[in-house]
Amino acid sequence: MHKWDYVLDTNNTEIPKMIAGKNILKGLELALTQPFSVVPFFDPGPWGGQWMKEICDLDKSVENYAWCFNCVPEENSLLLKFGETIIETPSINLVFYAPEKLLGPAVHGRFGDEFPIRFDFLDTMGGGNLSLQIHPLTEYIQEKFGMHYTQDESYYIMDAKENAVVYLGLKENVNKSKMLLELDKSKEVNQFFGAEKYVQTFNAKKHDHFLIPAGTVHCSGKDSLVLEISATPYIFTFKLWDWGRLGLDGKPRPINIEHGEKNIQWNRTTNWTKENLINKIEKISEGDGWIEERTGLHEREFIETRRHWFTKKVIHNTNNTVNVLNLIEGDEIIVESPLNKFEPFIVHYAETFIVPANVGEYTIQPHGKSGIQKCATIKAFVRSN
Repeated sequence: MHKWDYVLDTNNTEIPKMIAGKNILKGLELALTQPFSVVPFFDPGPWGGQWMKEICDLDKSVENYAWCFNCVPEENSLLLKFGETIIETPSINLVFYAPEKLLGPAVHGRFGDEFPIRFDFLDTMGGGNLSLQIHPLTEYIQEKFGMHYTQDESYYIMDAKENAVVYLGLKENVNKSKMLLELDKSKEVNQFFGAEKYVQTFNAKKHDHFLIPAGTVHCSGKDSLVLEISATPYIFTFKLWDWGRLGLDGKPRPINIEHGEKNIQWNRTTNWTKENLINKIEKISEGDGWIEERTGLHEREFIETRRHWFTKKVIHNTNNTVNVLNLIEGDEIIVESPLNKFEPFIVHYAETFIVPANVGEYTIQPHGKSGIQKCATIKAFVRSN
């Protein structure tokens, strides 16, 4: 990147832009000193819902929106403003440019120039169930695909109707052979697979947190909005059953039973799941106008999540590791530097933002219409042990 003479931005082919390479590097350098958000990407899907249309003020003529990728640097863009000109660049360029400043030395040492934390929305409000799926165990993804970590994840429930459920883990005393036989038949002859016979469902309420370490059969049911917090290698999802429906292209979606069955952890049944994966919320500390809670994740997962409820200013510190946050309750907050190292940064409900490891101490408090309203953020970072 230091050899760039010029950079072209052709995202809008009608209005191409060109900027000196040294200037775009200055923009990336500035981004490392302050909180920032990437450009969210919204996409429809066969199970998509209606929540994001309203909350995110999206095009009402689109039938549904299933996904919002709002912190996936491999997928999202970063906007840099030079005078009145805005340059769009892949946000992964910031990772490539200065991974240690962005991620912190320990995370960089472990993950190299990869951004290991992913935030995205799954909208099934007024839609359908996600595909029943599983993610590969760390050992399996290393052996078969050459990746050194896997997609452990969690579902944080941003909103839900009364009938909302999460499919998570297996029921007690499941007949393994019978389940696999029925899955195979559902793929080969399009026979309906009775997921509820084998997979446990749990009621999902707003602000519940479901932990999903790799190897756990799972999916979000209809009528909820999930903030998915996960590790990044997202292309390794083994679908087991897709409820007999077609994709938006009118073709069957890929099913991966052969891979999936080699990763199912058959001992993750109802009682184990209740004990280990549902609402493992613990108060960590509290102060004047705020409470901090640990909400996960499972011991097999490297991402730690903390939830803060607050009506007054909360002091945070990156502790030399990248932080990713979302405003999960409240209209608006303001993120500031106690030492005025960066300009105040405004965040609205349901927006995700990144705080580079380089930032150090920062504060968050209600702002604007929020007034003294109780707000809440959820923060993810890589565990140090």
